[in-house]
Amino acid sequence: MRRVLILRPEPAAGRTAVKARALGMDAVLHPLFAPQPIDWAPPVPEDFDALLLTSANGVHLAGPALLHYRGLPAYAVGATTAQALTEAGFPDIRVGTRDGSAIAAQIAVDGHVRVLHLAGTTVAPMWTGPIEITRIPVYAMTGLPANPALIEDAVPGAILLVHSPRAGERLAAQMPQAQRAGLHLVAISAAALAMCGDGWASAQAPDQPQDDEMLALALRLCEGHAQ
Repeated sequence: MRRVLILRPEPAAGRTAVKARALGMDAVLHPLFAPQPIDWAPPVPEDFDALLLTSANGVHLAGPALLHYRGLPAYAVGATTAQALTEAGFPDIRVGTRDGSAIAAQIAVDGHVRVLHLAGTTVAPMWTGPIEITRIPVYAMTGLPANPALIEDAVPGAILLVHSPRAGERLAAQMPQAQRAGLHLVAISAAALAMCGDGWASAQAPDQPQDDEMLALALRLCEGHAQ
């Protein structure tokens, strides 16, 4: 059984671990960041045609002010974000399965122009086209202290899942160069991969920046190891 180290924050790390274990992997969680709410001033809902959430963290950490926008059509990137909005009482939710650029294109097709995006302090670049996005940070990812257990658990042959450029940068700062030759990387994007540095046994990113696509690449590594 190949070990997979999951570096993304909770609660998303736990969801990835469940899927990895279902595929027969030895999933070990080592989050490098934790989401923390930040104060924000909610604008009036009447200034917008639609609401955009690209992470479930935005739903969970926006606080009670999020409910001011339940009258707007809500757009969510990913089923997890959509589920969080459903649980928060939003009745009109459209789900995108790809990234922020794809959901922005859908918003434009649907005829909305003024969009409120409740997000983290760092957001992946996204195409906005003709729509006007007002982005307000409602949470921040805080780096956790370096954990020596990450180095200990990174046994030869292990696969590290890197879900963001910031995680790649942090991993590169913590993982000794001499240890990398026995470790495999699967990053969510080319940008995340680039931040991980060099010297790894292998390093790859899926065509689509999705958790399931990353796990598919990890599974191929496991199957190749078993042959």
